[in-house]
Amino acid sequence: MIGIDIISIARMQKFVEKFGTAALERFLCEKEIALCINANETINIPRVAGFWAAKEACSKALGVGIGSKLSFLDMHISKSSTNVPSIHLVSEKISDFNIKNIALSISHDGGFAIAVVVII
Repeated sequence: MIGIDIISIARMQKFVEKFGTAALERFLCEKEIALCINANETINIPRVAGFWAAKEACSKALGVGIGSKLSFLDMHISKSSTNVPSIHLVSEKISDFNIKNIALSISHDGGFAIAVVVII
């Protein structure tokens, strides 16, 4: 199963400006938020947008969207020591959807963040 999502980085910037860190808490866990904070304590908006796109792409790959069957906080994004992103689901959802493996790619260009998720 494949899912893809794209979001305007400017749209995410407006969302964060309007709601502050509460915006992040709506779809990111504490560890994900920490990954989105720069060394100078500012929010890395392109990364936030990429994380949003990744979670949307994952929900699309599963064919359910974000809702009662899968919430933003059922998915968790991490980065490897070489800065490669990966996405994980809570164990209940792995079982519910019979997931064996998930691959994630995130890219940013031209004012957009895009993510692709492949699930087997």
